Amino acid sequence: MLGARLKVLLALFVLLGGLAVVWLPTAVAQSIMSGGTLREVRVEGTQRIEPETVRSYLRLNPGDPFDPVLIDQSLKSIFATGLFADVTLRREGDALIVTVIENPIINRIAFEGNQRLDDETLEAETQLRPRVVFTRTKVQNDVQRILELYRRSGRFAATVEPKVIELEQNRVDLAFEINEGPVTGIESINFVGNRIYSDGRLREEIATSESSFWNFLSSSDTYDPDRLTFDRELLRRFYLSEGYADFRVVSVVAELTPDREGFIVTFTVEEGPRYRFGLIDITTTLRNLDPQVLREDLTVEEGEWYDASAIEESIDNLTERVGTLGYAFVDIRPRADRDREALTIDVVFEILEGPKVFVERIDIQGNVRTLDEVIRREFRLVEGDAFNSAKVRRSRQRIQNLGFFANVEVENEEGSTPDRTIITVDVEEQSTGDLTFGAGFSSNAGPLGSIGLRERNLLGRGQDLRLSFTLSGERSELDLSFTEPYFLDRDLAAGMDLFRIEQEQDESSFDEERIGGALRAGYQITEKVRQVWRYTLARREITDVDSDASLVIQDEEGTRIESSISQEVTYDTRDSRFDPREGVVAGVSTQFAGLGGDVRFVRTALDGGYYYSFTDDLTLSLLGEVGNITGIGDDTRASDRYFIGGTSFRGFEFAGIGPRDANTDDALGGKNFYTVTTELAFPLGLPEELQVRGRVFGIIGSLWDIDNDTTAVIDDESSPRVSIGAGITWNSPFGPVLIDVGYPVVKEDFDESELISFSFGTRF
Repeated sequence: MLGARLKVLLALFVLLGGLAVVWLPTAVAQSIMSGGTLREVRVEGTQRIEPETVRSYLRLNPGDPFDPVLIDQSLKSIFATGLFADVTLRREGDALIVTVIENPIINRIAFEGNQRLDDETLEAETQLRPRVVFTRTKVQNDVQRILELYRRSGRFAATVEPKVIELEQNRVDLAFEINEGPVTGIESINFVGNRIYSDGRLREEIATSESSFWNFLSSSDTYDPDRLTFDRELLRRFYLSEGYADFRVVSVVAELTPDREGFIVTFTVEEGPRYRFGLIDITTTLRNLDPQVLREDLTVEEGEWYDASAIEESIDNLTERVGTLGYAFVDIRPRADRDREALTIDVVFEILEGPKVFVERIDIQGNVRTLDEVIRREFRLVEGDAFNSAKVRRSRQRIQNLGFFANVEVENEEGSTPDRTIITVDVEEQSTGDLTFGAGFSSNAGPLGSIGLRERNLLGRGQDLRLSFTLSGERSELDLSFTEPYFLDRDLAAGMDLFRIEQEQDESSFDEERIGGALRAGYQITEKVRQVWRYTLARREITDVDSDASLVIQDEEGTRIESSISQEVTYDTRDSRFDPREGVVAGVSTQFAGLGGDVRFVRTALDGGYYYSFTDDLTLSLLGEVGNITGIGDDTRASDRYFIGGTSFRGFEFAGIGPRDANTDDALGGKNFYTVTTELAFPLGLPEELQVRGRVFGIIGSLWDIDNDTTAVIDDESSPRVSIGAGITWNSPFGPVLIDVGYPVVKEDFDESELISFSFGTRF
């Protein structure tokens, strides 16, 4: 028991002794720095910096009493300047000695190993400069900035090592040794929780793509956190447009692989059930406004699958329609009532009287090159108008659709009075010039190449100037075009074209050259209907007619002048112009030649298409076209008549159908034609990112009738021709590749068939 007590006492003694060892030096130091009066301050070690500069940072001056607290604050104050690598303060009698070691001055900064990012880009990102004081903290901060710059360009494996080279006079050279490393791509994109749509289908809806050899022309397969945030919104929009009103993205996780060469991105989603529209109604508190007259402006119908984008479109339509009826201040709110048992959503559009707020001013910023008027004319509002949020949204979309800006932000803030608002437009300009090269091959035209130069925002005025040249085995074309999108300050796109075209018509034993120009004007009748007018004046010459060519062709040899006016009206609701899956497109065109010149005819054509998807990957399309050309006081010419075949009627050669000289086998073209095509597109089971689809088709059509008064024997039948076949479409990095195998099941003896037709090409 006694031994235990002795051990406790011994331990306490050791502890107290240790505390004394720690406390005594501190106490002695405090005693040295306290007591007495400061008589002198001496600064040692300065080279570039004046001693008085160092003294200015001290918290005490000669004549003050020595105070340990003020001396400690002085030490911290001198360190905080960043001018010194080390600072010590000591007392010698009544004097305070300040000893400093100055930080070196940067003589030169160099970047080594950088290829993807030039020196100017790195210099703009870093803060250190020549003749600036060197500190290791600033160097490390600049290293992190450079690394962040490389990460933003998709290189997460980049490393930066700063090297310091000491020079005389306390100067240093600073070199950043950079190993850029490979681009950190997206190794795989996975989805968790999706039951309705496959991973491949969802990958088509997002902007990010997986790394693959065919993506070398795109940067969408590099890791970008901002793009992933945008992908969340794209997924949400997609599911809401398909009826999944409860959908949400739970999380998006990007994990860097152990070798730091790629990311694995995982989207965790909750799809929820699919809803249909239930009751659709419109209510209003506005006097003398009948809601029933507005129902035709709704794009939603009871019983259809729920579509959030259709609700937004309905709000825009209602806002515009109510505004035209004289109600400037409206607030339209959709009230949704969700029935989770019946899986329906009732939507009531409430039209309320909105606050009376007017647009005081529209401020535009960020446009260095583009003129203000180019942006202002896209606005659906002007200063003094009643503020309308739907029109503001449409204005932003119209500005974005110009293609001149990488980003467009539109915000509004309070004006000079409560009933005034200021709209601010902040744009980020992007390149609008294109230099394009192209190459391809077609079974109709043979090998082809093209080069084009285009400026879509000429001199910042929004004007479009384009020069292009195309050369193929049978055709060469040189075009120069100019378009003013707002002619006479109206929503009227006016332009002019100059062209020179040389065409070898081997199937008809002649060559044709066209030199001329055109004036055109186009405008939107509605959001989905557009009309274009065109006047064309061209010199047309038929040359190199074979000596044994058809008499019909020989009679047309020579030069003629064509002066014509044409118009085209197009209605288009397709979801995509390049790969439509849903929607309708229809058009009618008319051309009248005979406003002077010596070519006189009227040409009329109607075409249309209907696209319907049974599933996301199974699309049925029904396409049709019909046309007629009639001479005015003269026979029509072979170079003006219609030719079908090749890509327009697979299974037959180009100009393989229609009137033909029985003796020379020359194709003469026809005055009347029609084609009807039914096609079913489907996946082939290949990885969906390859974008390869199969097709089966059936085509029926005919081409007939010429009006030449000749002794030539003409084979001409209006009987229908039919072909069936299959093909594949590949949206390759080099452009669309189409290969079709067609077989004519109904044909005339004089028709020319073609088993395989294909084409590919691109611009880059």
